[in-house]
Amino acid sequence: MCSATTTGKGPDPKARTWSLCWQAAVGRDFLVQPSLAGRIRNRLIGAHQRSGRVLIDFLLMPTEIHAIAQIRSDDAVGGVARAFGNVLSRWVREAQPVRSPVLAGPFRALPIESVEALRHELRMLAWRPVLQKLCATPTHHPNGGLRVALGLTPSKGFDTRPMLSHFGQPVPAARAALRQWIAKRPSDEDWRAWELVRGLELATGGVGPQPTMAKAVEGAAAALIAAGGSYDIGGALVLLEAWVAARIHPSGPLELRAGSSALAARGRALVACLAVTHGLCSAASVARHFERAKATLSEQMAACRSRSADRIIIATPLRRILEESASLRGMGGGTHRSGSASITKGDVGACAPERGAAHLMDGNQCVDGLASIHSSMSF
Repeated sequence: MCSATTTGKGPDPKARTWSLCWQAAVGRDFLVQPSLAGRIRNRLIGAHQRSGRVLIDFLLMPTEIHAIAQIRSDDAVGGVARAFGNVLSRWVREAQPVRSPVLAGPFRALPIESVEALRHELRMLAWRPVLQKLCATPTHHPNGGLRVALGLTPSKGFDTRPMLSHFGQPVPAARAALRQWIAKRPSDEDWRAWELVRGLELATGGVGPQPTMAKAVEGAAAALIAAGGSYDIGGALVLLEAWVAARIHPSGPLELRAGSSALAARGRALVACLAVTHGLCSAASVARHFERAKATLSEQMAACRSRSADRIIIATPLRRILEESASLRGMGGGTHRSGSASITKGDVGACAPERGAAHLMDGNQCVDGLASIHSSMSF
């Protein structure tokens, strides 16, 4: 999301809004001392007081720190995030003098490309402390920008106008609209996709050379795994199985896992092509999922890519796959599910009722809606 609102250097139509995330290493606590909350808060606010930087929201928790910031096009978001991370690490190391890393890994910076995506991110940050069992309701968490924006605590240097400006004018009306917006709790599926794209949770299952591994995923893969009902890649493959079976054999059930027909082989190859296209897993992982030889599956994938009808299926937008998968579930649970089980709510996950299954993002972009992550984020 771009904005022309900057200070000092004048408008910058190419300024971008970012979702920033820092995660603590195991055993570390960003707020191990009471004074650290205020120091970290002031440092985060101070880092965005330079010309062309705007801090829209922030959230401090013992194991996670989040910020939504607007950065000018001629400023490096990586420089801002690394500088803050270095200071944060030094302070936590002083409070916890243990010879181990403070941060679980590099910061995550995800672009926010629309007002809708920004509003969704504000809702996720509002509910994150509740999910982490730090408070009972979003407005009870003291270490964030939400309470300030709602007028519940003094600003202490945090300018709430950039946040409230996305909810109208004047301030009382904007605060009422913000409170109404965050009233709806994100779904479990929302949380899975949100956590996966930020590396707060890892995708598990057959994602590597070993039967059970874990890895970070992005965009489309995160949306597929979230829609699969867990953090396991197997759920996403089950979802793709059912969708492919319904596309190539709409007249009735088709067993992809156990089937020996040419149509079943074609279906397995299409699942593999879709998994690779969306960065879900490798063809070898799909071969293990179906208990088939990888070489055979690769040959069948090549055949699929040579057929125009299959190329159309492979190029189907992710939004459509997710919406049609949700429809299959809603019509009675996977009439076309291959293998030993049918699609259930646990397989596909609960889609956001207001907006359907997803808001499409092509290529390696993230899907908003079913997890509203984010119809405008690109990776």
